[in-house]
Amino acid sequence: MSADKKISGRYDASQIQVLEGLEPVRKRPGMYIGSTGPEGLNHMIKELADNAVDEVIAGQATKVEVVIHADGSVTVNDNGRGIPVEKHPKTGKSTLETVLTMLHAGGKFGSGGYKVSSGLHGVGSSVVNALSTKLKVIVQRDGFVWSQEYERGVPTGPVKKAGATTATGTTITFYPDPTVFVSTDFDYEWVTNYLRHQAYLTKGLKASVRDERSGQAYAFYFEGGIESYVRHLNAGKEPLDEDIFYVEKEVGDGVVEIALQYSDSFSDTVMAFANNVYNPDGGMHLTGFRTSLTRVINDYARKNSLIKEKEENLSGEDCREGLTAVILVKIPDPQFEGQTKNKLGNPEVRGYVEQVMNEWLAYYLEEHPAIAKKIVGKGLLAARARQAARAARESIIRKGALDGASLPGKLADCATRDRSQAELFIVEGQSAGGSAKDGRNSFYQAILPLRGKVLNVERARVDKMLANQEILNLIKALGVGIEEQFDMSGLRYERIVIMTDADVDGSHIRTLLMTLFFRHLRPVLEGGHVYAAQPPLYAIVSGKTRHYAYTDEERDSIIDKIIEERSSKGIKTDKSDDRIKQAGVSIQRYKGLGEMDAEQLWETTMDPANRVLIQVKVEDAEKADSIFSKLMGTEVEMRKNFIQSRAKFVKDLDI
Repeated sequence: MSADKKISGRYDASQIQVLEGLEPVRKRPGMYIGSTGPEGLNHMIKELADNAVDEVIAGQATKVEVVIHADGSVTVNDNGRGIPVEKHPKTGKSTLETVLTMLHAGGKFGSGGYKVSSGLHGVGSSVVNALSTKLKVIVQRDGFVWSQEYERGVPTGPVKKAGATTATGTTITFYPDPTVFVSTDFDYEWVTNYLRHQAYLTKGLKASVRDERSGQAYAFYFEGGIESYVRHLNAGKEPLDEDIFYVEKEVGDGVVEIALQYSDSFSDTVMAFANNVYNPDGGMHLTGFRTSLTRVINDYARKNSLIKEKEENLSGEDCREGLTAVILVKIPDPQFEGQTKNKLGNPEVRGYVEQVMNEWLAYYLEEHPAIAKKIVGKGLLAARARQAARAARESIIRKGALDGASLPGKLADCATRDRSQAELFIVEGQSAGGSAKDGRNSFYQAILPLRGKVLNVERARVDKMLANQEILNLIKALGVGIEEQFDMSGLRYERIVIMTDADVDGSHIRTLLMTLFFRHLRPVLEGGHVYAAQPPLYAIVSGKTRHYAYTDEERDSIIDKIIEERSSKGIKTDKSDDRIKQAGVSIQRYKGLGEMDAEQLWETTMDPANRVLIQVKVEDAEKADSIFSKLMGTEVEMRKNFIQSRAKFVKDLDI
């Protein structure tokens, strides 16, 4: 049986189980939706939409619609079977009221309502109800329209039966409680990304979102499912072959669905899902996939003499270079590690995935020898590069180059050995590096000047990367090592600040450095240790006073204030239309950090009391991976389109 076939048309009161009431939700909302910040607020939509997606997975629905209304409410609609409305045998109330007012009452606890479910144990609807000032539900089923309204989880009246209908489905409109959430402003982009994922993971799902606040709308439908997802993830990369390996098979009491394709990239992107829930830390399905992938590729290579007798097998890392894959398993009782579902723990799933991969990937390679030869060839190149990188690393280690005791000569280190206080400034250019050294607080601020642009690691393997002196200096200064020797405990600085000029070249260098962190030092990035400094664009001198402006708007605001102050003091202003002359100021536009002396650089960009730092976060690894591939990869046309589509957001461009 495939995942998109109907499992059963039966869905009634007997399939709804009741475990406990709603009281804990309003007391500790974070336990149920993660937080009361923006993530928790948006999660309310996910809770309801997950239920609609479950209907699609069960073969009982085809669409889910989300509408963000101008009054702050949200409507989630599907064309599934509709929540049952008859009296529940245990509560004596309408099943609809039971589902919406009692925690852990839902069709996801066995009893045949759903074979697999992406929802949070069926608690979603009641949690949303409890955390909303108002909620209205409309159900179409059994030939009629049914409705009920609630305030903070309490029904304002009984379930009402209205006119006749032949349609089926559930529509819920809710108003999030402003006394619970920090803000009730829903994030359209977050909702769009969530629905896009669900559409990729659920073949045949029509997902749409409309934002009445802005007029924006988006709809998704991917006939290819995760095949389309892999193609999307590989945008900006050059595939080894246009063909995508895809398989969907029922194994035991679960369904395994896998799509994969290789590209010319040196990194891999493998995303694992269980019942449409993303598992960033992987789990048993990912373990089974990796084990089988390595075994199947090596077996094929040996059988067809692509690996010589005396050569060692390809490692798992070799086999995954350039791989993009999506693994989706659907099982009745997923065992996730932790509330956030980061990792799947079901041991039987490893066997399911290995069984499907061992049979169907092996068959695919036999049937597509040209593709198989390219995959093995890429793995062999990766193996040789790995050996070269190992030799380079060992040579570097022998020379003490990565030893913390042997810091790079260009590094002006700080005095403190307390990591929690220490900061490393990576500074563009020798002159700016000199000013930064002279202007810094040497007790806790270290300076590492860069000469020119660092290597683009998106297009370079580790052996070439380790031969680059600028990158080697940075790795040595950080103290965490690289690849197999990477050790986060060796990090020497709490904050790593990228300080580049406020121009095109500076932005390019910053992007190159962030690519290095994203591809090879990601735990440093994910730990929140990487920042981008914001040097001022302008110095505005009025008499003996110097003001700094970081944006054009700030510059104009400062000039306006100076004019107002002069006017209030009775100082005559120039009659010119030129606001700068009226203010009696001189303005310097900084083209680079090197134009500032040590005192100015400290005052504007390094002093914690005044500086502006932007923390670099990886909240969406998939999106970051895609952007780095487009900006730093080999596809010139893709990069050109990406830049052109965002050119309208650039106000001033210095070339």
